[in-house]
Formats: sequence, structure tokens, C-alpha cells
Amino acid sequence: LTMMQMKALTAEHNQWQNRSPEIISTNPDVLVSLGKEELQKVKNHLEMVLSTVQSKNKQLEEDLKREQQWHEEQEQLLYAFNGTEEKANLNIRAFNELQNKMLQLKIYKEELLNALGGFLAEHFPLPENGGSAKEKASSEEPSVELITLHEILEMLINKLMSTPHEPYVKINDSFWPPYIELLLRYGIALRHPEDTKRMRLEAFH
Repeated sequence: LTMMQMKALTAEHNQWQNRSPEIISTNPDVLVSLGKEELQKVKNHLEMVLSTVQSKNKQLEEDLKREQQWHEEQEQLLYAFNGTEEKANLNIRAFNELQNKMLQLKIYKEELLNALGGFLAEHFPLPENGGSAKEKASSEEPSVELITLHEILEMLINKLMSTPHEPYVKINDSFWPPYIELLLRYGIALRHPEDTKRMRLEAFH
């Protein structure tokens, strides 16, 4: 619309430029009146064009403001997405590192248990009485097979690691009493304060 108005004004201007001047009147009052009339027409045209341009500028400013707001929102979303992605990558990296450490700890634990088992089997063998906790009282009462000191320690360790809130192991007839006394005497294990038939591994820190 603005361009059409500008073209119309330009065409009208060219017409005035190309027209040969005509003597309308020699009366000064008439000439002044005609001049005022033409100037008023030009003024009206210019005011209309100015109003159109101002309206267009206002619309462009609003469009620009909306575009800037949209651009800022997209930047914020991108920043938040990048932050979330970075945190996720850090969490994945930390989880993988933790898994590797747990695997190394498991391997180290197995190596320690194997070494401990060899040492205990050599220096703390089971009694040479057939591996029974007690002799048969009668033919109907079977004896209980004793477990090694290594097996007792492994039970205590596994119990402490699997349920640290309840680390106590129930002592049964398969536990050779000298082994129990040995573990208690050297502070490796502790009895339950309210139940002497239960003991736990000392929490070494």
C-alpha cells in the first residue's frame, strides 16, 4: 500500500513537471487560494503516507520483538538441553567408573579370599577326628560336618557386605568351637550383645 501511494505521488509529481504552465488568473487572491488548495492536497497525501509508514514500522518492531523473544527462548532451551546432556554424560561416565571399581574390588576380594583360604588351610586345618563336631551318641544321631576357618570367615565377610545393617551369622554345630574362640580372642569377630549364638565380623576401618 505504501509503495502504491509513493508511486501515485511520483506519477503526479511527474505530471506536474511535464505540464506546461497555464495562466489561470492574474488575480493574486485567486492564485493564493489555488496554491493553498494544492498545498493542502500535498499535505494530506504526505500525512497519509507518514501514517502508513509509522503503522508499518510499529508492526515491524512488534515482529522483531517476537522474533527476538523466540530466539532467546530457543537459546535457553538449547542451553538447558546441553546442560542436561552434559550431566547425563557425566552420570554415565561416573557410573562406568563405579562399575569398573566394583569389578576391580570384586576381583581383589576373590584374590584375597583365595590367598586367605590357602593360608588358613595350611596353618589352621580341621581336627583329625573325621571332621565331626561330636561323636555319635547313638546310631540314630548323625554327626555334623565341620566347616573350615576359611568358610567361617567367608560367611562373615559375605554377610557383612550383603546386609551391613544385620551382619550377624548364627553359630551352629558345624562351627568348630576353637575357631570361634580364636576369632573372638583376636578381635576378628564379635558376639551379639544379646545372643551368644550369633556373631559378626569386626567392622575394620
